Amino acid sequence: MQNFMLKLDRVLNRRRRVVIGVWLVLLLAALPFAAKQSDHLSSGGYAIPGSQSQRFVAQLPKIAPGAQHGVLAGVLAAKAHANSAEMTRALDKLAAAAGTAHNVSLSPAIHARAQQAIDAAGAHQHTLVVPLTLSVSEEGAGNVASELRRLLDLNGQDSGPVELHLVGQNALWAGLQDLSKKDLAQAEEIGFPIVALILVAVFGSLVAATLPLALGAVSVLITGAIIYFLSLTMEMSVFVTNMASMIGIGVAVDYSLFVLARYRQEIAAGAEPEQARATALATSGVAVIFSGATVVTALLGLYIVHAGAIRSMALGAIVVVAVSVLAASTLLPTIISLLGARTHGRGRFFARVSAAIPAPKNFWARWTAFVTRRPAPTAAAAAIAMLALAMPALKLHTADGALRQFPKGNETLRGFQEAAAVEGPGASGPIEAIVPARATARARAVFAADPEIREVAATVVSENGREVLIRAIPRHDGESAQGQAAVKRLREKLPTGSLVGGTPAFLYDYHAEVIGSLWKVALFVMCVTFLVLMLLLRSIVLPLKAVVMNLLSVSAAYGVLTLVFGTVETLIPPLVLAVVFGLSMDYEVFLLSRIRERYAVHGDTRKAVAEGLSSSASTITSAALIMVCVFSVFALTGVPSIKELGLGCALAIAIDATIVRLVLVPTAMELLGKWNWWLPRGLAARLPDTSIEALGQHAVAAVSAPRG
Repeated sequence: MQNFMLKLDRVLNRRRRVVIGVWLVLLLAALPFAAKQSDHLSSGGYAIPGSQSQRFVAQLPKIAPGAQHGVLAGVLAAKAHANSAEMTRALDKLAAAAGTAHNVSLSPAIHARAQQAIDAAGAHQHTLVVPLTLSVSEEGAGNVASELRRLLDLNGQDSGPVELHLVGQNALWAGLQDLSKKDLAQAEEIGFPIVALILVAVFGSLVAATLPLALGAVSVLITGAIIYFLSLTMEMSVFVTNMASMIGIGVAVDYSLFVLARYRQEIAAGAEPEQARATALATSGVAVIFSGATVVTALLGLYIVHAGAIRSMALGAIVVVAVSVLAASTLLPTIISLLGARTHGRGRFFARVSAAIPAPKNFWARWTAFVTRRPAPTAAAAAIAMLALAMPALKLHTADGALRQFPKGNETLRGFQEAAAVEGPGASGPIEAIVPARATARARAVFAADPEIREVAATVVSENGREVLIRAIPRHDGESAQGQAAVKRLREKLPTGSLVGGTPAFLYDYHAEVIGSLWKVALFVMCVTFLVLMLLLRSIVLPLKAVVMNLLSVSAAYGVLTLVFGTVETLIPPLVLAVVFGLSMDYEVFLLSRIRERYAVHGDTRKAVAEGLSSSASTITSAALIMVCVFSVFALTGVPSIKELGLGCALAIAIDATIVRLVLVPTAMELLGKWNWWLPRGLAARLPDTSIEALGQHAVAAVSAPRG
């Protein structure tokens, strides 16, 4: 692997203009599509293939034409002193938008009834809910709602005496999509300057600090374009852009930081720029590739969950990680080659500051000696602290839906509240069931007896007379825990052969699939992490230790999320698990590869840990700080689900980079001694040699020198 990277460095150095040109073309081509990456994102992705709610949808067309169509309505909310003429203008505006948009209309009969209600109210106008006719399923209603929101300019200024809103489950998700776009723009505006300040402080050079930041921007933009094209061919969640940007900014900057920091260390040690760049690629570059592969594979574990929303978020993160690895291993070394000394020199101001502040000598050697002096009690204290943080996770509760994502006073939330005041909160999220016709009376009795059901609507008989559709209005909204509990009761009590569907049933099945798959995701991620680290470190013990410590970090993050939020979105636990396991491997690989590199030189574990920490701890700390800051920005600016993901990942990374890397790793390695590097002989003979060892400068020069 190292020889491959050395040869890659030679190719990049000889084809610098070609490499820069290719990346420049990719970036320019990506810009217009990255700007449109949210245009075709879906509010769906929560249907579980094979679930009862999904089978219900498949059976609906057999009941009656149009029965499978989604639910959407306009809301005309009159302000004080609004008159009938102003209500009529709002109704006409809604009708015009419905006439322009695709797959939706306002029927003449409903339009006439709405106008009659306006005329009858006279000077005493109130809220009016106007049902719209859709020609698409519930899954497709989200795109209709998004188009109507644009035509009605619901994100614009105050609409005047009469407010216009859209309601229905997919109207909520369409409003959430608009909200998430604003949050993403705000997070990126705040995040990039913070990262820039950290990089300037780390490198003491504006040029060096700009490189990782530029590669982060390039990776996020190219990924945005890829997301746009993916969304044309498959369902992609509204949250995929937030996920890709959150992961991309941190990962792309970190990977570039690892390679650039190693290059500068080699220069500081007296290597020539060509040799330093080649060594950086052959050591930190290999670590970056392994780290990226681990992150991607960990995220692939989310495909165990049969939910399009989670899978699309995983795909967005996978794409941005892959692009970041490619940029760090090809574009970055090429730019380093072009810029020369400007990438490893310190600015005059920073040089003066550095000279004025004496650096503590052998700090990490002293730190290692301090924590390893009494390794058992030190490790126990650190583990107890992490377990204490994790304890609240035993009471972790999850929930789903769009309603809880909106801030107070949001236009979409106001529309739902206005409609709920007129029709009840459950009107936009009914519980429905297809039951055998022979058991109609019994089924209606079961519905009527359930405490959550407010009203049982008229029964629709199928064309063949064998099944009936029963629609019931719950007392609470379709996303409520009460509604989902009612779904569970109804499925237990309705006659055999019945199918229960509707928004509460969709969310019930989604929750069951995600939570039921969490242990499978955890097992997959742990096994992958173990195997990748075993290949890289050629050890059984170190990968096992890493898996246990990562579980502690994730559990601690779950515990703090429980304390802060109480209830979190159902998708958060598997996402935090996969993301944290993947990203923590960046620091694990970077630190342990440096420790192994030094251990291969002299065979002294304690000395290798001290040397590995001294050469990598500052870089790891800086990289973790960047990642924590990026996640924290999203935790402060995003909708609740993004806040939860940002806070969970920020906490886990912070714990991993401090308690784990600086305390548990050295103390555990001290306790294990020679066992750290244990690998059965039979297995060692069969494994490829992928370890990252120190390279002599003569070896670097021999492989990387240009051939004439």
